[in-house]
Amino acid sequence: MDASNGSSSAAAPRSRPLSIRTKPRAPAADTDKWTADDSTAEEPVSPTARLMEPVYIVVTIGLGSPLDLPVFTAHMTSGLPRYSRFQSIQVTEDGKPRWARVKVKVEDHIVVPTLDPVAVAANPDQSVEDYVASLFTLPMDRSRPLWEFHFLDFPSSEATSTAVIRVHHSLGDGMSLMTLLMSSASSAADPTRLPAMPKQPERTGAIYAPQRPRFSGIMPFLAWVCSYFVLAWNTMVDVAAFTIPAIAGYFKLCAFIATIMFLRDPHTLFKRSDDTVFNPPRRFVHRSLSLDDVKFIKNAINCTVNDVLVGVTSAALSRYYFRKSGNSNSDKILLRSVLPVNLRSTPSLQTNVNMIESGKSDDVAWGNQLGYIILPFHLAMHDDPLAYIRKAKKTLDRKKSSLEVVFTCKMSELFLKMFGVKQAGAFIFRRMFANTTISFTSMIGPAEQTNWCGHPVVFIAPSVYGVPQALIMHYQSYGSTIKVILSVDKEIFPDYSQLLDDFADSFRCIKDAASKI
Repeated sequence: MDASNGSSSAAAPRSRPLSIRTKPRAPAADTDKWTADDSTAEEPVSPTARLMEPVYIVVTIGLGSPLDLPVFTAHMTSGLPRYSRFQSIQVTEDGKPRWARVKVKVEDHIVVPTLDPVAVAANPDQSVEDYVASLFTLPMDRSRPLWEFHFLDFPSSEATSTAVIRVHHSLGDGMSLMTLLMSSASSAADPTRLPAMPKQPERTGAIYAPQRPRFSGIMPFLAWVCSYFVLAWNTMVDVAAFTIPAIAGYFKLCAFIATIMFLRDPHTLFKRSDDTVFNPPRRFVHRSLSLDDVKFIKNAINCTVNDVLVGVTSAALSRYYFRKSGNSNSDKILLRSVLPVNLRSTPSLQTNVNMIESGKSDDVAWGNQLGYIILPFHLAMHDDPLAYIRKAKKTLDRKKSSLEVVFTCKMSELFLKMFGVKQAGAFIFRRMFANTTISFTSMIGPAEQTNWCGHPVVFIAPSVYGVPQALIMHYQSYGSTIKVILSVDKEIFPDYSQLLDDFADSFRCIKDAASKI
């Protein structure tokens, strides 16, 4: 639900559970079972996918037309053979999990629930929100590939109908899922072509293999050499600070190993006091911001879009924290977030979609190709709203001069091989998320309006559940808008609509300040 109107009645949790009735689905047919035939055998399940066992991706898509189920089913049936992972289940042989192909019937993965008509008529936005939240309680059939399409065929304030996609995270990360969606879509302006994607911004971080520049003198050469000393130092601080505890204490910076070993965020109103609740009940809500305004701020301060988004997030969290806690506005709080980073050598979504369209879907890097950065958020009340953006730029610039993301990926794989998925998952995955406060991601979407499986798309709002953090934030661009999507622990954030208001208010203040430069 987009709570852009800030209505408390539309955003507050219901006092009683939503009544949901669905037709029972038959157990998976024998043809859905895997066999050990070489024709169905695929690659082993990757270490990252194995660590994703408790995590599910939920994508809410607003549609601009009523549901046409035969058209959607026909589109998915014709396109599904290009996506091997969505025709596979996990099987175990000799204690080693791998992917195995099964026969898939699209209709078995489609749910059209029957909701309480009185509740839908009274507040359709709340009915959508309640249904998406209820997916947390509904198990998936593991004899089939772990993906589902849920359709709510009634109008809400933003859309004529709503599609909700639920996918187990082991099947792929955000880039994989967005590639699948876009390769199944077409331009609304010209249905004969794929949607236009924004130009991929240049990636200048250390992990993207910078080439040795040509030097015109000794000073540029020394500067180039010095940059690698900085890279080594930043990487050491970020990754290996547990060997020298004073480093973590002095720099107050991100340290992956220190985080999974001992370094914990302070208990604030953003965290549960009991870290044993690994998968709390959640609400999924979102708000639209102007992408043109984000780019205006970016150009005014000479930074990146991600700098703006991190700065806006710091401002919004600061506004919410100091109002709720009653602490002095002179206080400064440091919270940390887990930031997944795409490690693909070809990061462009357009490139991946073009590969699929040209029949080279096997060349696409499907699955989970992720490393992690521990990203700090500084909570403080600044007189100058642009101070949040400048602080975010400084933090992210430093992260680009570190190999932290590569080390986190390789260490996760190493721990998994050494200790197995149960021990490694509990030690790395659980502690990394339990010892930090927030998860934070951003994704680039189409630059124009699109049709998806014969239906116009109004908005795209991805999120996840299955991690212990009370607050998970996503940013998703689509056309001229960018969605901020919150996955919130409803016990910790009963007033989550107010938190969305803080994002909108902070963004407006930063934009107004940028317009005065």
